[in-house]
Amino acid sequence: MTDEEDSETAVVELQGGEENELPIIQLCELVEELSYGNSALKTETEMFEKYYNKLEPRDQRHPRLSEITSGAEFAQFRGKHRSKSRIGMDHVIGLSCDQKCELVQKELEDMKDEIRHMRANAERDLQHHEAIIEEAEIRWTEVQRAVHEFKKDILKTISKKKGSILATQKVMKYIEDMNHRRDNMKDKLRLKNVSLKVQRKKMLLQLRQKEEVGEALHDVDFQQLKIENAQFLETIEAKNQELIQLKLASGNTLQVLNAYKDRAKAEALNKKLRKQLAEFRSPQVMLYVREKILNGDLEKTIKMWERKVEIAEMSLKGYRKAWNKMKTTNEQLQALCPPEEIARGRPRLQTRVIH
Repeated sequence: MTDEEDSETAVVELQGGEENELPIIQLCELVEELSYGNSALKTETEMFEKYYNKLEPRDQRHPRLSEITSGAEFAQFRGKHRSKSRIGMDHVIGLSCDQKCELVQKELEDMKDEIRHMRANAERDLQHHEAIIEEAEIRWTEVQRAVHEFKKDILKTISKKKGSILATQKVMKYIEDMNHRRDNMKDKLRLKNVSLKVQRKKMLLQLRQKEEVGEALHDVDFQQLKIENAQFLETIEAKNQELIQLKLASGNTLQVLNAYKDRAKAEALNKKLRKQLAEFRSPQVMLYVREKILNGDLEKTIKMWERKVEIAEMSLKGYRKAWNKMKTTNEQLQALCPPEEIARGRPRLQTRVIH
């Protein structure tokens, strides 16, 4: 009995364990949430550790887990950590949200400063490398030009006259010319360097004078500058008001000018009409009567022809109606009688019609 009871209890426990098990989808979601939380905690821990290392001296720092290599060191570190945690368990208090936010803000500011310094260093290095590349390109073009001139002036002569004194003299002359050019370039650069130094001294002197003048300014000068600034602002405001008045006057002037333009156009049109009226001459009475009679006759003729056209259209409609009627009767006859009978009976009809 005891064995059966033990087996039954085991089965019940297994069934309860199977019922308590989660499905695979929920387990995956739970694992994903835990991994996300662990990554966030890892990032937060790394940030706190970095901030702690900045505050704590290097000699008093505890070794990191990544720096511990052997198992004995790890066990020793774990024992120390446990002993310290047990001793100070009651005294350990977690960081509040405000403290965490403050640490994050400090870390963010430090990161921004580091990024700013890195960007400045990168820009400086980039400018330095660009200057080096530009100088190398200039030097390379000069070397190519010198090689081209040497090939053009010296090598052709040497290849034509090998072992001659003229070729040697030409080479020596070329070398002397190159040295002379180099000396001239050196003198030019030296003079330019001297002028730049003088310009630098002048700029430093001006800057020092400005600083001295700025230090010599007192509160009275600032008050005077404020008063002058206020006066200038009042003057600007008055000028703005004057500008607004001028704009309004300009608008009124444009309206008056447009009115005068319209009036001038109306006067020109009136003058033209008056001229036409002055040049107009009325016709003679008999000529007017004759033209009037002719106009009446033409109107009567037009009405008569319109009536004739209407009569012709009416007769055309009657002819079309008769034609359509004959056409329909012919089609009906063709449909009722065969064409041979129609051909036989057609002469009789013709004879009857003739009689």
